[in-house]
Amino acid sequence: MRRLRPFVNISLINDMEAIAKTKYLKGSPRKARLVIDLIRGENVSRALSILRFTDKRAADPISRCLNSAIANATYKAEQLNIAIDPDDLWVKTCFVDMGPTKNRRRMRPAPQGRAYREQRHYCHITIEVTSDDKPKTEKELKAEAAKSKKAEAKPKAKAAAPKKEAKTKAEEVKPVEEVVVEAVEETPVAENTVDQAAEAPEIVEAAAEEVSGGETTTEEATDQSDSEEADK
Repeated sequence: MRRLRPFVNISLINDMEAIAKTKYLKGSPRKARLVIDLIRGENVSRALSILRFTDKRAADPISRCLNSAIANATYKAEQLNIAIDPDDLWVKTCFVDMGPTKNRRRMRPAPQGRAYREQRHYCHITIEVTSDDKPKTEKELKAEAAKSKKAEAKPKAKAAAPKKEAKTKAEEVKPVEEVVVEAVEETPVAENTVDQAAEAPEIVEAAAEEVSGGETTTEEATDQSDSEEADK
């Protein structure tokens, strides 16, 4: 009887994880850890670009191990009928373990005709990739905390603003009362102006008489000058 593939609900699976291992790689584990630390927690595409431009002998085998982990993740998703984007994967864990020597022993010359025994080890590389959400770093957490503080400070400032407006309105009312009082006190000045207006016709008549007197004097002066010229 033909066995059917089990159906998996995509909505129940939010992430995909896959592991790839490279064993018995020639090289010191200490030197390989210098390279593996560069890609820990990075996105897959960024990790591959870092390994491509890293001038270390262990960079090439580590990049091949990472590509194998990406392929394992896509294959596993196809088996479970899940569609994932390889660009969404990131390196969750990666480490290097020390392997055996496997008769990789050499003799190193030493002073006074002696020889030192040198053991060259193998190393094992393990890389795990996943598509779940990344944990937030300390910088991101600090930035979110600062944003939340700013958001909380804005409503407080808005609540304090109406009180200031009420104070300003109260301050504006006081000068109006003072102006009214001053207007009431200055009313006698208006009466003085009325009296002056009543006396204005008399002042005008006096000025007119002075002008007419000045004109007569000028006429008399001209007559005298004419008579003197006739006598001459």
